[in-house]
Amino acid sequence: MPKVINVAVIVAAGRGERMRLEGGKQYILLGGKPILAHTLQVFEDCTPIHQVIVVANPEDIKFCRHEIVEKYGLSKVLEVVAGGPKRQDSVYNGLQALPEGTTTVIIHDGARPLVTPQIIEKAISALKGWDGVVVGVPATDTIKEVEDERIARTRPRAKLWCAQTPQVFKLKSLLEAHKQAKSDNFYGTDDAILLERMGYRIRMIMGSYENIKITTPEDLIVAEAILKRRQGSRVMSEK
Repeated sequence: MPKVINVAVIVAAGRGERMRLEGGKQYILLGGKPILAHTLQVFEDCTPIHQVIVVANPEDIKFCRHEIVEKYGLSKVLEVVAGGPKRQDSVYNGLQALPEGTTTVIIHDGARPLVTPQIIEKAISALKGWDGVVVGVPATDTIKEVEDERIARTRPRAKLWCAQTPQVFKLKSLLEAHKQAKSDNFYGTDDAILLERMGYRIRMIMGSYENIKITTPEDLIVAEAILKRRQGSRVMSEK
């Protein structure tokens, strides 16, 4: 039976417009350490992950290699590659850099530093018998669909989930979906939708409400609080 090789593609090419930054939000300090370094450390500590590809803004590649990967001793990072105009283009660039023999790809946002090795492992294990796995959480707010400021309809909350990352796929299926999207000039908001539109079976599994994506200044405040609580719990458990 062929060996399964799990490679993570960490998408860190965001521009940080909503954080009101000139540079990428992934380099903001969280607990004294860049957000991206926190994210990569989780994958470094996750046993089923064999290697990591980081996708960064072209102008940030040198900084990312030296000030993140080398500085924090992230040995699983195989390469830092340039991102594209949109997130989907960045993921595709990352897929082109995957090492030979890769069978399973784990896509994750560089700005989700509070993911845990347990969540990643659960997502990888859940892929068996499916074409893809998405980590997410049930919606807690009532969702309104709005057109020109008018509420058009209310979606039944019981069936709605908020998709997160990691998202796990078999490499062959993910590549096929990305190539088809390129051919159709179709852009989705995540990778799962590229496979969904082709009829692939994608499984949703429970993630964590703490697995937030740091997008706004308010998100950073929440992330700091979660990180401090986790660090405090870790210290208490070691006593």
